[in-house]
Amino acid sequence: MANFRKRSNEQSLREAIEDMLNAYHYMDKINEMQVIGLWDAIVGRLIARETKGLFIRNKVLYVRLTSPVLKDELGYARSQLIKKLNKGAGCEVITDIAFV
Repeated sequence: MANFRKRSNEQSLREAIEDMLNAYHYMDKINEMQVIGLWDAIVGRLIARETKGLFIRNKVLYVRLTSPVLKDELGYARSQLIKKLNKGAGCEVITDIAFV
């Protein structure tokens, strides 16, 4: 009797889902939504109340604020915010923040 080796195309459900998410670039969107979801927790309630809109385009987080003074203050903390948001997401999702 011949000894046949079984070809293994088996992978866990988790691996299959991750492969699909990566193939269709959904993982990038999931990571972006995670960063946006972390915003309030990282900046705090007071600053979050002054935030009108958040979106990410080309690895830049755009934050629309109602206060010009707050734009200046957050501009000084930009690099720290980027580090905290990326750390919270578990990977580099953004490279810059634009306060508009």
